[in-house]
Amino acid sequence: KLIAFRSAILPNQLTFPTSNMAEPAQKKARTERVFLFSSESVNEGHPDKICDQVSDAVLDACLTTDPQSKVACETATKDNMVMVAGEITTQAKIDYDK
Repeated sequence: KLIAFRSAILPNQLTFPTSNMAEPAQKKARTERVFLFSSESVNEGHPDKICDQVSDAVLDACLTTDPQSKVACETATKDNMVMVAGEITTQAKIDYDK
């Protein structure tokens, strides 16, 4: 789902002040800009959701044993492979296969 936002300023109407004084707001508001906003959502069982669950489980395992843990963990999947990558600083002993 894409949503476009427009303003009332056309690119050929841009003006740049030649002095240190600011231009009035009316002059500045003549350029049109288009902004696109997009988002996605996935259903249960989608690989993105599974990856989020694995990353959350690693974070939970670290914080349960060591509340001072620093976890920057990403998970990726492809076919029959799951890859957990990132930086983890913790005193916890984590069984990543579990």
